[in-house]
Amino acid sequence: MQYRIYRRDLFAATLGATAISILRPNPANAATDPKLLAAIDGRTRKAANIKRDRYRHPLQALNFFGLRANQSVVEIEPGAGYWTEILAPYLKAQGIYRVAIPAPPAGNKRAAAALAAYLKKLHDDPADYGKVIVTGFDANSSIAPPNSVDLVLSFRNLHDWMADGTAAAKLAEIYGILKPDGVLGIEDHRGLNTQPQDPLAKSGYVREDYAIALIEKSGFNLAGRSPIGDNPRDTKNYPKGVWTLPPVLAMGAVDRAKYLAIGESDRWTLKFVKV
Repeated sequence: MQYRIYRRDLFAATLGATAISILRPNPANAATDPKLLAAIDGRTRKAANIKRDRYRHPLQALNFFGLRANQSVVEIEPGAGYWTEILAPYLKAQGIYRVAIPAPPAGNKRAAAALAAYLKKLHDDPADYGKVIVTGFDANSSIAPPNSVDLVLSFRNLHDWMADGTAAAKLAEIYGILKPDGVLGIEDHRGLNTQPQDPLAKSGYVREDYAIALIEKSGFNLAGRSPIGDNPRDTKNYPKGVWTLPPVLAMGAVDRAKYLAIGESDRWTLKFVKV
């Protein structure tokens, strides 16, 4: 099912073989779209999220994926809303913005609280977020009609799908809702290509070649790769996997300065097209 977030009943209930291009980071790419620049610089954005821009490169990433203001866009598992703060204001006049969120696991109070906080964020600002469409993302939910979406965005979700054994099913669902020639823009933590890929990605890292093969098996063609998420300081051998690094800093005070100096993880950024 799907619903608009401003519905009071929902809010109350939930509080429940192609050529490959490489795009170099270049803010000038978006100079022709002042609305995107305005959204990235907009009043909706939290200071903590703006501080992460140097790792997440929103302008370059969205240009690389081909975002336009009149598109139908789905973001998969939006978390606390880093991208929502940009995409919702940008798409509200001409486009459609959906967020697909799985139900929190039973008994997982942290996940339930995170979802409630995200929904409250949307509810409290109807001017910017009133047109956001929230859908489920599981076997009993439909994100969007088949062949209706221009662009699906997935930021650091693939390792979780591998961990719970749902990667193939979720990629198939994404493929089904995209229009022919629609785009999947996806990033995740880049694993070492000198080590075998753990199929459960317990460290949070996924080899780029492994990800490409997995996604292409679902019918997509790789159309581009971007270096915007590269971080050569990330050695990928930490006590608590990728979550050792910021923003999680799972080791707490232990070697905190060291991990802050490394910064957020090394990430591959890939663009696939439905064929």
